[in-house]
Amino acid sequence: MICISCIRLAVDDAMADYRVKGPPAWRPSHPGALLREDVLPALRLTVTAAAGKLGVSRQTLHSILSERSGVTPEMAVRLGKLCGDGPDIWLRMQMAHDLWQAKRDLADAVKQIPTLHAGSDNITRKGARHAPHRATE
Repeated sequence: MICISCIRLAVDDAMADYRVKGPPAWRPSHPGALLREDVLPALRLTVTAAAGKLGVSRQTLHSILSERSGVTPEMAVRLGKLCGDGPDIWLRMQMAHDLWQAKRDLADAVKQIPTLHAGSDNITRKGARHAPHRATE
């Protein structure tokens, strides 16, 4: 007989060794690449036809497809309606792409920024200590 609790413990122990320790080494895909390579061909749409259905200019859509522009919340709403998957996926893809790039671009600068903690004895630039903020009644 197999003990389910033992299996869960074994799985938990194994998974503890495989925790994500940082950002992915690969750059997340730009949503424009997915549109260009997979979505528009699957829908059998040209850039001009897709732009017309989205209610945007061909140049606006082409800028996203060529990865020169990101997907804005407004465009995500349009894409979500056209594709039937809602705007959230398009914004999450853009955010993942942008955040990965920003972390990579700013890595050296971020190393110089101290991490402050609430309640600690943080010092201002002039050396004066912050007094705790108290709610007034």
